[in-house]
Amino acid sequence: MKLKCAIIDDEPLAVSLLKTYVEKTPFLELTGTYTSAVTAMGELTNDSLPDLLFLDIQMPEVNGLEFTRIVGNRCRVIFTTAFEQYAVDSYRVNALDYLLKPFSYADFLQACEKARQWFEKDTQLTHTPDAAPESIFVKSEYKLIQINLSKILYIEGLKDYVKIYIEDEARPILSLMSLKSLEEQLPQQKFVRVHRSFIVQMDKIKIIERNRIVFGKTYIPISDSYKDQLVEQLNRRSIFGKNSSFVGKE
Repeated sequence: MKLKCAIIDDEPLAVSLLKTYVEKTPFLELTGTYTSAVTAMGELTNDSLPDLLFLDIQMPEVNGLEFTRIVGNRCRVIFTTAFEQYAVDSYRVNALDYLLKPFSYADFLQACEKARQWFEKDTQLTHTPDAAPESIFVKSEYKLIQINLSKILYIEGLKDYVKIYIEDEARPILSLMSLKSLEEQLPQQKFVRVHRSFIVQMDKIKIIERNRIVFGKTYIPISDSYKDQLVEQLNRRSIFGKNSSFVGKE
């Protein structure tokens, strides 16, 4: 991971040292240096904000703490200052670290490593999809019923109603809703539409006889309109290669 960073400090020597440290650090990329927070505010827009700021605290006009409150959570901050009395304030504005001048490259690198780990964790959380729900609630006969998704065999659509057939249940659950609205709530990796009137759970399919799925004495038709979706799911699970021949017309 490469972190884009900028330096804001009114001391030229401090800027020069930080720039040297940044250039020595493989996972940092310097996007700019600024001698005041006011100058930085004029040049840094939402599109050009770096991931990380190395920010002095005591500066004229707008100090580092005030600048951090203006920027908010749009980028993260490591404070670099000669005054230790601001340490508590720095954590109140959610800074990643606080480097007290003069600091060594080892201290700088340790703070940067903390920043890198924070961004890696944040990226993982951002790109991890939400876990699929294990159950849904449906309204039936003026009651809300929780249904465990793993127990559903198949669902039948009947105009404005759906019938949800549950494993080991003698009678289906009848609910006033469209089959399409229910389909949108179901995890696509587990449930597949095989007909305009039927959705089946892939894990519950035991037998397919060409153009129909067999659930005991019940036969679910597979229409040409939805055949490709079923074939795609079957191909992902099959050890025999493509299975389109199992779901063709008789």
